[in-house]
Amino acid sequence: MSTQTPFGRLAGKTAVITGGTTGIGLETARHFLKEGARVLITGRSQERVDAALKTLGDGSAGAAEGFVADGADLSALDALADAARDRFGALDIVFANAGGGSFAPIGEVDDAHFDSQFDVNVKGVFFTVQKLLPVLRDGASIVLNASAIHAKGAPGASVYSATKAALRSFARSFATELGARGVRVNTLSPGVIPTKFFANSNLGDAAFAQFEDIAGKTAPLGRAGRPEEIAQAAVFLASDESSYMNAADLTVDGGWSQV
Repeated sequence: MSTQTPFGRLAGKTAVITGGTTGIGLETARHFLKEGARVLITGRSQERVDAALKTLGDGSAGAAEGFVADGADLSALDALADAARDRFGALDIVFANAGGGSFAPIGEVDDAHFDSQFDVNVKGVFFTVQKLLPVLRDGASIVLNASAIHAKGAPGASVYSATKAALRSFARSFATELGARGVRVNTLSPGVIPTKFFANSNLGDAAFAQFEDIAGKTAPLGRAGRPEEIAQAAVFLASDESSYMNAADLTVDGGWSQV
């Protein structure tokens, strides 16, 4: 007979979710809370953080808090680590989810396009992990939000894809370095998930609709994914249910990158 409580998969655990005000980050925060975790979400503005906390509400098993931080700002990440220590004492979970993307053919990529994505998606993730390491408990779980696109070629996505491939490499190296502490590091690689990520990219509505249609038709499941499907996978990687998963990539894309 199971002794698991209704919201016990993350009961008693503390988590930071970067970029937790919209899309996959917000949905993951909702699922973490339902499973009993205390969650600190970050966003780039107080308005976005406040709106997300209002959306999360008071009906969850856990408790949500917010913090304003830009992942590319190292001083903000120092402050985030201090806030996590002050509020929680220590962390069990880090979901490094904050990121962004823009798309252009090789010939149209300039240094601003290149630097902006590597600053947020690569530098930001690396230093998020570095700054939060002193706050992590032994045995903690780190999840890096990558993308299924790191395993496929896509026109116009060379820079974005490279940033996500870097996260896959980070997971391998981090896991090797942190294994002595029992800290697990895995990547979560979503497929096409319609969220504000695409609205905030330089893809127009028509271009995204075409991409979504192509991805849906080429994925064996024949559709795009939903944020809650990624959040459920994040709960698994954050929980003790994945205790022997390390340096792995959990691809949740309906099979799009596998066929």
